Order: sequence, then structure tokens, then C-alpha cells
Amino acid sequence: MKNKVTPINKERVMSADEFIVSKTDASGRLTYCNRIFIDYAGYSEHELLGQQHNIVRHPDMPRSVFHLLWTTLKSGNEFFGYVKNMSKDGSYYWVIANVTPSYSGAGSDAKDIIGFFSVRRKPDSAKVRLIETIYKDMLLAEKQAGSRDAIAAGTKVLMDIVNNTGKDYREFILSI
Repeated sequence: MKNKVTPINKERVMSADEFIVSKTDASGRLTYCNRIFIDYAGYSEHELLGQQHNIVRHPDMPRSVFHLLWTTLKSGNEFFGYVKNMSKDGSYYWVIANVTPSYSGAGSDAKDIIGFFSVRRKPDSAKVRLIETIYKDMLLAEKQAGSRDAIAAGTKVLMDIVNNTGKDYREFILSI
């Protein structure tokens, strides 16, 4: 299913007690969605399962953020980040996401990454305003750089901001 949704300027705001939960296989195809995810996404469970998680990707999201997410996860680390998602009706909702790899085996026997587990919650609106500004600058840099160099250009914008704080990316996201 190709996402051909047109964004509209209508925000849906999560409540503080809601948690969006999903699981994917190693390639990012949805294998589980909780009811809150289904509600915010606006798709039926049948429409979501088996689709790439990016079915809810909003075009305001820089490609470089997802490159950082996948690089972090494939190295076996958890990822934290602010994400603007898009519902089937074109409305949007912001989340603070925590995504972790899932492994074959358990404990010390864990070996290969077999999928990913993500929990998203309502972000603080002041933090979203800060992130929106950063993401707009990243998107502009990506666009100006062209397709081939977009990810490097967007990443540079983000990392220049992060490095100026004296923190790494994870510390920066968790501290804002």
C-alpha cells in the first residue's frame, strides 16, 4: 500500500496517559499495532499490518532523522526522537518515540536483530516547537543539497546544534 495522503493543517494531540505501541520485523514492516496507534494512524489494523512503518511518515520529517534512527537501531542501540506522524486523513500528531531492537534468543543468548519495538507518548509542546524549528532547517538543507547529499546535509544541521550543547544526540533529545 503506497501512502498517497495529502497533509492537512489539523493537529491531533495525544493525552498524557496514551501510549502508542508497535512492533516491526527487521525490515520495518508492522507486525503489531496497539489500538491507540490504530486510532491515531486512522487505518484499520488490516491496512497497517505488513506495511512499512513509514506509512504514517509526515513529509515535514527530515530524511536524515530516519537515517539516524536506522543507523542507531542497526548498531544495537535504542533511539529516542521527536516524530511528526500523519494520519490517513492527512492530519498530524507529534510523538516522542523510544525505539529498541528486538533480538533472537534471550539474555546472553540474544544474537540477531529480528525486529523493533516502539513506544511513543505525548511530547511537551514547547519541546515540539524547538524541534520543529530544527527540522525546518534540516529539511531546507536537505532540499538545497539535492537527493544524493540530502541526508548528509540534514545530519550536519542537526549535529552542529547537538555538538554546540556539548552533548551527544541521545543526551540532547532527553535534555530538551
